[in-house]
Amino acid sequence: MNLKERIKPISFLKANTTEIVNSFDAGQDEPIIITQNGEAKMVVLSMHAYQEGKRQAQQMQEQHAFMKLIAMGNQEIARGDVVSEEDFLASLDQA
Repeated sequence: MNLKERIKPISFLKANTTEIVNSFDAGQDEPIIITQNGEAKMVVLSMHAYQEGKRQAQQMQEQHAFMKLIAMGNQEIARGDVVSEEDFLASLDQA
């Protein structure tokens, strides 16, 4: 279904709620954009699409956090704020 076919007025949602739910049950994962007075107001999507979107958002947050840690490490290296492997291992032996 192309984007134009997925844009529906709120009256369509009111009149076809059961059919929309059934289409999601049948594997339809494309969101439906609901308009009011010609302006997009909401998006209706399947639970599967919602959960997939949440999973992808969480992955992006984790990737961002990892990249931030790498950047912080690179900054420490650039400042010379490092410890040799030997000193690090020796500090573990003392703990």
